[in-house]
Amino acid sequence: MGALDRLKAGLSRTREALNTPLEDLFRGRRPLDPADLDAVEEALIAADLGLAAVGEMMEQLRAQSGKIAGGGTPAMREVLRDEVRSALERPRGPSPFSSKPWVVFLVGVNGAGKTTTAGKLAHLWTREGKRCLLCAADTFRAAADAQLRIWAERSGSLFHQGPAGADPSSVLTDSLRTARARGLDVVVVDTAGRLHTKGNLMSELEKMARVAGKEVAGAPHETLLVLDATVGSNGLAQAREFTKAAAVTGLVLTKLDGTAKGGIAVAVVHELGVPIRYVGVGETAEDLLPFDAAAFAQNLVG
Repeated sequence: MGALDRLKAGLSRTREALNTPLEDLFRGRRPLDPADLDAVEEALIAADLGLAAVGEMMEQLRAQSGKIAGGGTPAMREVLRDEVRSALERPRGPSPFSSKPWVVFLVGVNGAGKTTTAGKLAHLWTREGKRCLLCAADTFRAAADAQLRIWAERSGSLFHQGPAGADPSSVLTDSLRTARARGLDVVVVDTAGRLHTKGNLMSELEKMARVAGKEVAGAPHETLLVLDATVGSNGLAQAREFTKAAAVTGLVLTKLDGTAKGGIAVAVVHELGVPIRYVGVGETAEDLLPFDAAAFAQNLVG
């Protein structure tokens, strides 16, 4: 499948959960009454778009209820698509790979898919002609380095790990020095999973960022928070704390194909103002897609 087909398939559960009540509601062509609006609001909240974003969308639906009554379901979809796209569009920030090496931290809780995302990013960028190094800075989780090594071999990337239980900042330092010495384009740093409530682990991330900046000017150039879409609104609490502690510059939303709550993308971006960089819609290396707000809105709403 092409990228758009993968995205459409990945969002199918959320789209179905959102559209079924809307289809039932707009089979007739009539002005929206309060009960109709309540039903729409419930559908949007159930898809985890977040209360703040849903509130703004409802204002637009009320303002355009006459247009929707005349146009039926297609008009409703058009209004919702425009609102979702607007909520998701954010400035891109610095151009990728404008520094060499380009240093990317992946952060998040255990099980969100950081290691897999690191491997998929290396696969994507290697195919674009970049020379990558995967840094196994998760020195605590059993087999994390072995999993990352497999991804390095698959993608043709270099790989660096330290001894078991090593200081992650030490492993990071060696990785960055290797990348500089070999003239590599990008270093992807797989950090240990941590609960957003654990202050000591958050402090470790801050230390790693300071170490990176001493080795490579401006590093880390990207800090991507990996969020599991299946946790729905619980991911919002994680995102809030990580953005405070780790200077998050972008989001990677994984496992969209396994949830009906893909609207969490809207909730997180709306509240934090942090752009989504990539979305995961499957298991294979090709299933990590660069994020496109218009395509996401189209495939979420239908």
